[in-house]
Amino acid sequence: MTKPADTSPEKKYVRFDPLQRIQHIVFLISFSILGFTGLPQKFPLSPISVGFFNLFGGVEVVREIHHVSAIVMLIVSLVHVLEVLYRILVLRTPISMIPWITDIKHVYDDVMYYIGRRKHKAYYGRYSYAEKAEYLALIWGTVVMALTGFMMWNPISTVRFLPGEAIPAAKAAHGGEAILAVLSIILWH
Repeated sequence: MTKPADTSPEKKYVRFDPLQRIQHIVFLISFSILGFTGLPQKFPLSPISVGFFNLFGGVEVVREIHHVSAIVMLIVSLVHVLEVLYRILVLRTPISMIPWITDIKHVYDDVMYYIGRRKHKAYYGRYSYAEKAEYLALIWGTVVMALTGFMMWNPISTVRFLPGEAIPAAKAAHGGEAILAVLSIILWH
């Protein structure tokens, strides 16, 4: 006798609410534009960069697009911070994106799985340790990029408070973090 097919609907869980999805999409778009307009500025003598600048009407136009995208990303980041604070302080939602001690056990369990010492991966909560690490990297990267970008965009204001060497240091940090962020998104996210 054959068993009847299970007709119960598959249970679905909503991971991100509509506001979070909008934030993610706008952040994705602004991040992509920043990558496409920033990397040619980091390597301005590359034939690809020169072609890109020519396509868009020059480096100044590309720089303006980069600045507008940076402002959009900062606005989305500010909205996200306000939303998180509201969820934590008003709605009393537990903080689920910050690594806890249990995440160390999850890393250990996954390593044991990958080397064949366990039959299954760790059982995570809503987010895995890898997602939490990527989120913290996003926060760190956004802060570094915002500060160093502001310093390069406003060098005269910067040197009123910091020595002149801060501008080339900001340029190096900004470019290095940009490459790291783009590669992280391409290879991992």
